[in-house]
Amino acid sequence: MQINAAILWEQGQPLVIEEAVLEAPHAGEVLVEVKAAGVCHSDLHPARGDWPAKTPLVLGHEGTGIVREVGEGVKRVRPGDHVVFCWAPSCGTCPMCVEGRPVLCDRLLKTTYRNRLPGGGTRLRARDQDVSHFNSTACFADYVVVAEEGAIPIPPDVPFAVLATIGCAVVTGVGAVHNAARVQPGNSVVIIGAGGVGLNVAQGASLAKSNPIIAVDLRATALALARDFGATHTIEAGTQNVVEAVRELTGGRGADFVFDTVGAPSTIAQAIDCARKGGSIVVTGLSRTDTLASIPAFPFVMQEKRLIGSLYGSGQPLIDIPRLVDLYRNGNLKLRELVTHSYHLDEVNEALNTLAAGTDARGIIEW
Repeated sequence: MQINAAILWEQGQPLVIEEAVLEAPHAGEVLVEVKAAGVCHSDLHPARGDWPAKTPLVLGHEGTGIVREVGEGVKRVRPGDHVVFCWAPSCGTCPMCVEGRPVLCDRLLKTTYRNRLPGGGTRLRARDQDVSHFNSTACFADYVVVAEEGAIPIPPDVPFAVLATIGCAVVTGVGAVHNAARVQPGNSVVIIGAGGVGLNVAQGASLAKSNPIIAVDLRATALALARDFGATHTIEAGTQNVVEAVRELTGGRGADFVFDTVGAPSTIAQAIDCARKGGSIVVTGLSRTDTLASIPAFPFVMQEKRLIGSLYGSGQPLIDIPRLVDLYRNGNLKLRELVTHSYHLDEVNEALNTLAAGTDARGIIEW
């Protein structure tokens, strides 16, 4: 079928909106009409060339839509179902999946991280070339083919735009708090970076009844939004000494948990300094693939601090995402407020540029 897609033909260059040919779903795959797609830094990185990627490539990995066709053997969804995309469609049988850590599935190394579908290769072509599916999803297009495990059913009464970010930003932030860190009531939390993931760390910490919840960012507007998502205190990094301010707010000890949603060497170092003795640093931010961070080894050991990497909420998306939808429906999770701008597909480059400028918490593309 003919579709419209935002195609990255060369890293560092604008995406091009043009027609592409999308094959029918193979066995174990589903065709989804895209209704809303989040615009994430993980889309920005390959677009700018921060992450190496084979082009041509259709970006987009978080979003919602309606199942229109299913391939042979599909059992989890059927035509007409509303779904959220999961960019980590796991196999369910490898050692990491059996251990209950499907976001570390062995199959992802050969498929998702090579921008292929789990069934092999691509279902997209344009200009007589194969076009890759970013993170096995490619939802900057009006239709996509994804693995059955990459389409999670959701109730039809929740608007598509509201759930557009739940499949990445929300599950990553809330999951880092509840799955990776296992924050307990009364624990002190610092969040470095109040973007889409950071705001969800804040509301995850609020759900865990943390106190205080301290958001750190260079942008006053982001910090104001962080308070709406549960932060009890804010620190404007450009005008305050962050480490000193954190210690003042935590009785001189430092924080029990520090979440770095940026992932830069400077923010990781800052996170380590903000943590108390025996505290934990959880890094969710992904920077360039060649980024190296250094750790002060002697005090790190002497103070028994822990450094934890957290990918995609460190949980089980097929379970966690429906639970997050239920939290929203029960009034316990902010989703609508996360979206600060809505775009059309032909405005995708503006959406990416706005994200890079730091003026959107989360922008979405709507159809």
